[in-house]
Amino acid sequence: MALEDIFKGGNIVTGLAVGVGVAVLAPVIAPAVSNLLRPAAKAVIKGGILAYDWGREAAAQVGEAASDMAAEVRSEAQPAEAGTTAATAPEPQPA
Repeated sequence: MALEDIFKGGNIVTGLAVGVGVAVLAPVIAPAVSNLLRPAAKAVIKGGILAYDWGREAAAQVGEAASDMAAEVRSEAQPAEAGTTAATAPEPQPA
């Protein structure tokens, strides 16, 4: 009998035996597993925090570069708009 047969509708006694076995072994296994998983969980959380900080810094740099480019384009566009006055318009040719 395979392990999956136990959970698919096998004998009720087998299911109870598995449940009792888990209940008896859980207090013994839980501390050992938690001692192994705690450092791994901390490493995952630390990696997530570092990735978040890196992403936030990268987004700030991109925003700053875009803002600088927009200011540069505005400064270049203003003299061009101000320079198209009547004084700089071409003079009409006599007919």
